[in-house]
Amino acid sequence: MVGRVLSGSAPADFPSHLAGPYAFRRLALLTQHGKERVIGPVLEAALGCRVERVSGFDTDTLGTFTRDIPRAGTQVEAARRKARIGMELSGLSLGLASEGSFGPDPMAGLFPWNVELLVFIDDERGIEVTGMAQQATRFAHLLTHDWQQAAQFARQAGFPEHHLVVRPQGQDDPRIEKGLATWTALEAAFHRARARAEYSQVFLENDVRAHAHPTRMDVIRLAAEDLAAKLNSPCPACGAPGFWVVERLRGLPCGDCGAPTREIRADIYGCLECARRETRERADVEHADPGRCDYCNP
Repeated sequence: MVGRVLSGSAPADFPSHLAGPYAFRRLALLTQHGKERVIGPVLEAALGCRVERVSGFDTDTLGTFTRDIPRAGTQVEAARRKARIGMELSGLSLGLASEGSFGPDPMAGLFPWNVELLVFIDDERGIEVTGMAQQATRFAHLLTHDWQQAAQFARQAGFPEHHLVVRPQGQDDPRIEKGLATWTALEAAFHRARARAEYSQVFLENDVRAHAHPTRMDVIRLAAEDLAAKLNSPCPACGAPGFWVVERLRGLPCGDCGAPTREIRADIYGCLECARRETRERADVEHADPGRCDYCNP
């Protein structure tokens, strides 16, 4: 593979007070959708590193949200694959990449939900750390033949700040127009799609590529903050980064009857390099709400 490393912040811009394991180190970030704009500032400020965007590889070949190219493997496997490609292209031993997923919210399944993973690989230490964030998002679609109805949908979908995708006939038609970001472009694409469709139907949906979706960019930034917190958490025994929660213990006592509930009572932190484990009881609450108790509220 042939790639190109595009530099991030200059070393002189690094916070001088940072002296962690990744201070003044270069991290390869493979992306073509502008994710460096939110990932770089977070990690550089927190770790003192330099995030360098790597070009020379079309990440859309690994899967697209418009379903024309299916993603192979799980979300974390896709992010890991991107990170590895970026490391290979740049020749760096430290790399990271992000991958998103969209679906119904995990609580009630009533509104769209975005989960973002940011995988960091350190080949020198032989560790992998994952940052994660999730929240409600914009991921709507509409099938219509009427431009006024399409325009109303676009406004509800956050257009033009959130770009749209248009295709004739239905959600699986391969004739896609992506990255529509102005009303003029959207209306023209709508009429082209309607002319191509057998029954004049046009399918519209949010373009959820990172550079086209500000709400998703916010979630990627939160995933970067989560990753930074983990990398800034050293093991008390060996000092390795990434000392974080590896297991959660349930059994927080009910505030009424004292019986153990299914609420979390403690977190077990673990090291990625040595065998150190540490149980930390919840400090924010001592008892569970009786409404969460199977005895008080069967």
